[in-house]
Amino acid sequence: MSEIIITCDSTADLPLELRQKYNINVIPLGVTLGETTYLDGVNITPDEIYAHHDKTGELPKTTAANVGDFIDFFTPFVEAGKTVIHFPISSEMSSTYNNALLAASDLENVHIIDSKNLSSGIGLVVVAAAEMAQNGASAEEIIAKAEELVKCSDASFVIDNLEYLHKGGRCSTVAMLGANLLKLKPCIDVTNGKMDVSKKYRGKYGEVLKQYVSERLSDLDAIDNTRIFVTHAGCADEVVNAVYEQVKEIGFFKEIVVNRAGCTISSHCGADTLGILFIRKSPKA
Repeated sequence: MSEIIITCDSTADLPLELRQKYNINVIPLGVTLGETTYLDGVNITPDEIYAHHDKTGELPKTTAANVGDFIDFFTPFVEAGKTVIHFPISSEMSSTYNNALLAASDLENVHIIDSKNLSSGIGLVVVAAAEMAQNGASAEEIIAKAEELVKCSDASFVIDNLEYLHKGGRCSTVAMLGANLLKLKPCIDVTNGKMDVSKKYRGKYGEVLKQYVSERLSDLDAIDNTRIFVTHAGCADEVVNAVYEQVKEIGFFKEIVVNRAGCTISSHCGADTLGILFIRKSPKA
């Protein structure tokens, strides 16, 4: 058994089978609906969030794990003599990173890596680190490789409906109305730890996704073929399957992981959101 423990927070959106396969431990973020606060992936699901919104028109509020949460999370590993390497959501998006850093400063052998990403953009790096740990790499080797991979993790999503972004204050009313009238579907890219609109597609969502996948995978020579995530926030099965088949047909990736985004990500983007996420061979421009 490796003496190195790989951990992340729930925004990494790792499916249970990968967490179990690679012994990855996850600390949940908080999700508040009305007067009740839940733990992402523990006692609340994205579909329950959507049902609450449909009934009340109210979006959930997401909260970072605090310093005490992290101390409680890390301490059993430290007391067992393990070295912890932890990957939180981007420091640009949440105080989670800083809270983890503060907790680690009071503990031995806990290392915090700023993922500069979200969702499966984090998950890709976490799984790579966990594979290295299982193969006997040292903490120093894993940290050095992970910091390289953080720069190469390519995360993007196409959003069909801007309502959640709008209600969450991330999209102005004018922009939302304009996008709805023109049937625009924004592509959100994560660059240097921040989210930004990289392109606006027009048309039916299924056709837009087909174009999006084709464009993102147009230069396979620049992409690591180990693994790709098809991550969505609750899209219809036929939409997800069409993207999976398109990626599979290319015949490039060794592993294709179809994955459902967790509560934190779903709270901000809404159900009809899908992205393909992978590792580039060199840092993103």
